[in-house]
Amino acid sequence: MPDLVGPDGADGSGAVHPGLPWAGCSILAAGPRALRELRAKAAGKDGLFMVDMPAQAQTSRVYDEYLARLAGTTSEDLDYLAVSLVGARNKVGRLIGRLPLLG
Repeated sequence: MPDLVGPDGADGSGAVHPGLPWAGCSILAAGPRALRELRAKAAGKDGLFMVDMPAQAQTSRVYDEYLARLAGTTSEDLDYLAVSLVGARNKVGRLIGRLPLLG
């Protein structure tokens, strides 16, 4: 989704910082159960792009290692650390409900 991210920007010292999402990026607080439920509700929704972050991804240094760990774990045994949703504000809003901003 290259059109989703703005151009890189340089700070006053000349260090370059990657572009930020045009649509904004809210980080909401949710526990493992809420993340599992959110992922289940979001999976397969038309007009919505969803990416999940199971613990196996967070603890793998190489992508192929992550894929192997994922293949060796049943869906019920995955612990989600994050779920990213991209889509129309109203579709995402209905899914996230009243999750609080991570502070």
